[in-house]
Amino acid sequence: MKLTRKMVLSRAKASELRSVRKLNCWGSRLTDISICREMPSLEVVTLSVNGVSTLEPMSRCQHLSELYLRRNCIPSLAELFYLKDLPHLRVLWLAENPCCGANPHHYRMTVLRNLPSLQKLDNQAVTEEELSRALMEGDDITAAPGSEDSSGPKPSYVLSCASSTADPVRDPLSCSEEEADSLQSQMVLKAPSRDRFPSFSQRDAPSSCKNKVTSWSRLSSLYMHLQVCEPVLPH
Repeated sequence: MKLTRKMVLSRAKASELRSVRKLNCWGSRLTDISICREMPSLEVVTLSVNGVSTLEPMSRCQHLSELYLRRNCIPSLAELFYLKDLPHLRVLWLAENPCCGANPHHYRMTVLRNLPSLQKLDNQAVTEEELSRALMEGDDITAAPGSEDSSGPKPSYVLSCASSTADPVRDPLSCSEEEADSLQSQMVLKAPSRDRFPSFSQRDAPSSCKNKVTSWSRLSSLYMHLQVCEPVLPH
């Protein structure tokens, strides 16, 4: 889904894109945020739990200070290149993206090496010691992602990275109204009881039928019982 002008103005309660400073699109199934290029005044943006795959549109937001992108489809740490020239960026939440990889330490060191002005990464404060270690242990990203990255076959993680599973952890800017839009209702089906249609053998016979002595009396009593107790079947 594409983030549109109408959606932005409605959620930000603004009259024009250039005046939007805060935008919350948590859990909106977005895949295209190119309109962010037209919002140079953005300061705080919440895009967690969507399907965003590139940070390029954010490179135009020179006033951006907080960016929440948890659980999206950012494929590579090379996307950090688009954030390197944002002078006011202090808070970044990028966890649970494919770019985080299997080595959390290397991921954190690489982010901090390329964005040394961050004060908080993935809801964890950045220390001076980490910044020093990042210079030696993190990768230096010097170029934007190449065009060959997007021309190849889609990796398998794209199939699941945009799923809208409920998550108890919420970004500071997320609000209940927008979060409710991303939740799916659940329906619980109850199987009918096996005792709903009991067999005839489960019914108790009248005690008078059990006390008859002769065979004829028992048969007569049973016949009368069937006439009285047989259910009426619909035609």
